[in-house]
Amino acid sequence: MRTTPGLDDAFDRAAGRYDLLTRLNPGYHRHLRAAAQALVERIGAGPAPLVLDLGCGSGASTAALVAARDDLRVVAVDASSGMLARARAKPWPAGVEFVHATAEALPGLGLPSAAGALAAYLVRNIPEDGRDEVLRIIRDRLAPGGWLVVQEYSVAGRRSAVLAWTLVCRLVVVPLARLVHGSPRLYGYLWRSVLDFDSTAELADRLVGAGFTEVAHRDATGWQRGILHTWVARRPAG
Repeated sequence: MRTTPGLDDAFDRAAGRYDLLTRLNPGYHRHLRAAAQALVERIGAGPAPLVLDLGCGSGASTAALVAARDDLRVVAVDASSGMLARARAKPWPAGVEFVHATAEALPGLGLPSAAGALAAYLVRNIPEDGRDEVLRIIRDRLAPGGWLVVQEYSVAGRRSAVLAWTLVCRLVVVPLARLVHGSPRLYGYLWRSVLDFDSTAELADRLVGAGFTEVAHRDATGWQRGILHTWVARRPAG
C-alpha cells in the first residue's frame, strides 16, 4: 500500500498510545465488530476459512474478526512496524498471523485465495491515484465468490457531515491527541484525509470498476451517522 509520505512513520510514533485513543472513541470497537460480523455472515460455513485483515493497525480489527468467528484463519497485514509490534504483543489464537507488508505486496506473500477480506480505515490512506489498483489486487486475492468489507470515513458532498466531522476533530480528537501523545499531527492528518476522501458513491464506483459485484453500502449509527460507512462487495463466483 503506497501511503501518504511520512504516514507510516507517524503511525509508528503513535502506536504506543493508539489503543488508548481508540478506547476513548465512542462506538469505535462496536462498529469494527459490526463490520467483521458483516463479513463473517457472508463467507459461509466452511472449516477455518482464510480472511485477510488489511490495514490491521494495532489489532482492533483483528480482534473483531476473531470475536465474530473463532475458527477463522486470519492474516493481518499492515505497513506500520510500530502498530504491528503492538498487535503482536497481544494474546491471539493459533490461527492469527501478522505480516509487515503493503496491500500492493499481497501477491508476493504466497497466500492461498481468501474467503474474505476486511479493510477498515485502509483505502482513505492510499493516494487517490493508487486506490483502484489496490482494490483490484484485493479482488484478485479473494477466491471466486469471496467477499470484501470496507469500513471508512466519508463526508464528501454532505455539508452537515463535513461540519460535524470538523467540530469533533477540532474540539475532541486533536485536543485528546495532544494530551495523550503530546503531538496531534497524525490526528490532524485524520481530519484532512476524511475531508479529501471519496464520496460514498465514488468508492462504490471504484469497487465496481475493480471488478466487484453485489456492492452495497450502509451508514453507521449514532453520532457517526453520515460520517462512518461500511461497504460490502463480492468477487464474482464465475
